[in-house]
Amino acid sequence: MEKVKNRWLIAASAVGMHLSIGSVYAWSVYTKPLIEKFGWDLKATQFTFSLAVFFIGISAAFLGRYIEKMGPRKSGLIAAVLFGLGIIGSGVAIKLESLPLLYLSYGVIGGIGLGIGYITPVSSLVKWFPDKRGLATGLAIMGFGFAAVISSPIIVALIGSVGISNTFFIMGSCYFIIIFACSRYLAPPPVGWAPEGLKVEDGTKKKVVKEDLSQMTANEAVKTKRFWYLWLMFFTNIACGVSIISAASPMAQEFAGLSTVAAGAMVGLMGIFNGGGRIGWATLSDRLGRPNTFILIICLEIVAYLSVPSISNAILFQAVIFLIISCYGGGFSAVTAYIGDIFGTKEVGGILGYILTAWAAAGMAGPLLAAAIRSATNSYDDTMYFFAILLAVALVFAVLLKFEIKKLRAEKDKEQEIRNVWIDEIPELVD
Repeated sequence: MEKVKNRWLIAASAVGMHLSIGSVYAWSVYTKPLIEKFGWDLKATQFTFSLAVFFIGISAAFLGRYIEKMGPRKSGLIAAVLFGLGIIGSGVAIKLESLPLLYLSYGVIGGIGLGIGYITPVSSLVKWFPDKRGLATGLAIMGFGFAAVISSPIIVALIGSVGISNTFFIMGSCYFIIIFACSRYLAPPPVGWAPEGLKVEDGTKKKVVKEDLSQMTANEAVKTKRFWYLWLMFFTNIACGVSIISAASPMAQEFAGLSTVAAGAMVGLMGIFNGGGRIGWATLSDRLGRPNTFILIICLEIVAYLSVPSISNAILFQAVIFLIISCYGGGFSAVTAYIGDIFGTKEVGGILGYILTAWAAAGMAGPLLAAAIRSATNSYDDTMYFFAILLAVALVFAVLLKFEIKKLRAEKDKEQEIRNVWIDEIPELVD
């Protein structure tokens, strides 16, 4: 018999992959050196990052189903090649002083590698951890959130010692090796496998985990109301969170009177709460259930957004911002586990890919909306109130989704009861 892999090493491999691809969040450390070296403006350099985020969602949506069919080892290899080439190609673009080539390499090729690399380990983890789905996906996606905290100082040190282009060459090569090595251990669990203690056997007291609500293909899932409820909740959570991330420093100076240096320090700490929220909220969702966790996240965010304009105390302001960022990060990990709960693991990668289009759309819409309202009103107050209203709408969808799941679960339980009665009364049907 084939030896069953250690699922915690599967989780460790997933974390390694996400720590690599999550370095996209460290893009800001490249912007100032690029502006100083070539005279490119901030908008032009930041578009590189926006393009990469956009292609995460697009590639995940179009390639999610194929990733599921290829398996994690093949898709992991493709992610390693594309992401590594994208970063190395960025070094070539710097050598040639070509902004369009930078967009192509980092934004398009690297972005596609990001999308594939994001889905590949997560779709495996959902299958290996039916009993700790939130914890497992939270661990991997925590790596994505913490990646900038680790990679930023390394990139800064390399730029200072070997230059920008060589930094891209070195980091791209390292990312390729790490992603490739981690993906070699990834594999789906054997057919019929279940973690020890998952089922009740011989009357012994062992952990029982609710069966997934359904087993759907990606194309079947997008035709359901619950998919679009989840998509809209995810979109709103990201759009609101990104609006804070994109304007955190000036908001801190305007509302709480923080200095430029103090506001910069707060922005650095936000990465820790982003990553911590991904593991914290996902783990909590294993206890509270995904519907209750999402409702709690949104309710806390509504209160926080409504409170920000009236907070002048620097410590309290930062605490509220950190809470918002933790909820933003928690949405990423909780939604992945949510997908497994309500759509099953048949094509979880494909469904996650479709859901991630919300990330691409919100990544573009959130900062633009925040900037537009700020420019029109000359204040961040109305921006916060606007996003609080959006979150209130998302709360409605979260509640509707909870009732939809409850209704479908009751129908499924009733069907199972009827099926059991038939089997009991007509034993020959079993044969």
